[in-house]
Amino acid sequence: MNGRSTRKSTAPADTRMMGVVHDALRRDLERTEHVLQAPRIDEHQRGAVSDHTHWMMAFLHEHHRAEDHGLWPLLRRTAPDAAPVLDRMDADHARIAPEADRLDTAAAMFHDNGSPSARSEFTRSLATLEEVLLPHLRQEEDEAMPLVARNLTAAQWVQWDRTENIDPKSKWELGILGQWLGDSLDPERTDLLHHQVGPVTRFVLLHVFEAPYRRACALRWGPDVPVGPLEAPR
Repeated sequence: MNGRSTRKSTAPADTRMMGVVHDALRRDLERTEHVLQAPRIDEHQRGAVSDHTHWMMAFLHEHHRAEDHGLWPLLRRTAPDAAPVLDRMDADHARIAPEADRLDTAAAMFHDNGSPSARSEFTRSLATLEEVLLPHLRQEEDEAMPLVARNLTAAQWVQWDRTENIDPKSKWELGILGQWLGDSLDPERTDLLHHQVGPVTRFVLLHVFEAPYRRACALRWGPDVPVGPLEAPR
């Protein structure tokens, strides 16, 4: 290993991707709120928003499992004094999981039944999830991620991310996820996202999944809602 590689592997963990993930969740939860406030939702949009909510809740569970299974135990071993913060993260995850399941159930009901009561239950479940999820995301960014950056190396972070978040997914799943994460990112974070995967996967992500992502967004959010799928680096 040369000196540059050694410096790169022992550099502090770059946790910016956690903010990318959290911002994508915030963005689409807010978009879902706006759809539910519309005077009329046709059956196609209703199905698209409900299906996307199901996908988001599955992603949220996977995201928390990756932290609980890999990241937090690693940080506990490396930095025992991080325990109070990590205990709060664990407690938050335990509170969030049932609310995510309730929202998933409400979305499924709305998918099959566009009645005012089904819409109201979807709206209530979304608001209840946001009450527990949004403060958790901010606390994780403000308290847990600085601990990760101080105590884990870039190599440890990358290994965790690959093992828990990237390698288990197919190229198709990574393509869909990449477009979703890249929506509305600034150029700096877009470049960060591009380089989470190798060049072949990156090419597929950029050139195969953009059009399907745009179509899906137009269906669930409406054609006038601006979306920003990934663009090739300039």
